[in-house]
Amino acid sequence: MGRRGAFGTYREVIGLTGPLLPVVSFLARLPTATIQFGSVLLVARTSGSLAAAGLTGGALALGQVACGPLAGRLADRHGQRPVVLVFSLANALAIAGLVAGALAGLPMGVLAALGACAGATVPQIGPLARARLVALARRAGVRDTAVGAALSFESTLDEISFVLGPALVGLAAVVAHPGYALGGAAVLVALCGTGFALHRTAVAVVTRPGHVGTPAGRRSDAAATTPPGPKDADPTRIPRAVHPLLAALALQGAMFGACQAGITALTERLGRPDQAGLVYAAMGVMSAVAGLSMAAVPARIGTTARWRAATAAACALSLPLLWTDALPALYATVTVLGVAYAPHLITVFGLTERVVPPARLAEAMAFATSALVGGQALAVAVTGRLAESYGPTAAFGAASLAAALACLIALTAHPGSYARRTAEIHVHARVPGERPSTPS
Repeated sequence: MGRRGAFGTYREVIGLTGPLLPVVSFLARLPTATIQFGSVLLVARTSGSLAAAGLTGGALALGQVACGPLAGRLADRHGQRPVVLVFSLANALAIAGLVAGALAGLPMGVLAALGACAGATVPQIGPLARARLVALARRAGVRDTAVGAALSFESTLDEISFVLGPALVGLAAVVAHPGYALGGAAVLVALCGTGFALHRTAVAVVTRPGHVGTPAGRRSDAAATTPPGPKDADPTRIPRAVHPLLAALALQGAMFGACQAGITALTERLGRPDQAGLVYAAMGVMSAVAGLSMAAVPARIGTTARWRAATAAACALSLPLLWTDALPALYATVTVLGVAYAPHLITVFGLTERVVPPARLAEAMAFATSALVGGQALAVAVTGRLAESYGPTAAFGAASLAAALACLIALTAHPGSYARRTAEIHVHARVPGERPSTPS
């Protein structure tokens, strides 16, 4: 597929929702990228304690990892609209409470509890936006390339938000106070989270408990005619085929976190700590570009092959970090490494979408995001200490190890075989009485 074909595919994707929803969903997920880094800076400045700041940031990440899948499950059962409304408003209040508590000088334990509440109430806009867009694409009967482009588009929005969010926090901290960035995040999640919830497309993913988008008491034609399969083929169950995908995402998060720790340690050693954020941003920008380019990959290259290629590339491209000891070389190496991040993320989310039943898609996407966030948070904590004790090479070595393990998983797992058994369930999982449009 050429450049025109890729642009045409993205126009098709945006045509499913209209231009407003991508803007609203991007602004609604920006606070998620802001509060992790912002909470650490805020508590560090107000308390003067890096230990308190680290504990608060860790509690926030733990709350997000633990409760993210719950938000996805509730959205699958009750629809995205009420769940996103409640979580968005609760998250805004929790962020505001954290800011107020930090400014009031509350004890470390209380700040950690407030951080955990801020993480637990994250409305999971990214995973739910993926689930919504995929549901719209499947029900419109578009090509598989358009479904892949939808996942590429959503992953690119995530990448941009996770580059822009910390940058805005850093800017606010330099110009005024990190509390302003978190206050803005609270307002943004309340307004744009509400807008995402109330958008007309929210009803596209409403499902009934225990069913796959079919009328109550009836199974889809595909489910009725498909011969009984293994236990994993139960359309109401998240299959075991998801487990290696979640492990791969956790390892990608670990690689990302280890690189973050290594970049921070190396820029400090070189006497340029202010460059860490820019190096981090360069990797994110290249990752976003690579993600958008995924729509141009020929359809004949299967999803499993893409997964293996992405993990192999991440493993190979991470190795030069072990010998990087200058700022220009760090910029070049990390920027090139960014080429592998988004393609791996997009491919694993694509495999997840094909493997899980539609009635559990939001929950599965939230589990996937939690695996990514959890792997990153754990790696930052562990490799940060490694970097302090043994230098940045130790952190970069951990990143390469995580990439190698992810590659091993990709080479030995076979989620594509399960995806073929569930393809018909996805195709027939439509709104009752809805007629699919002609595929383009």
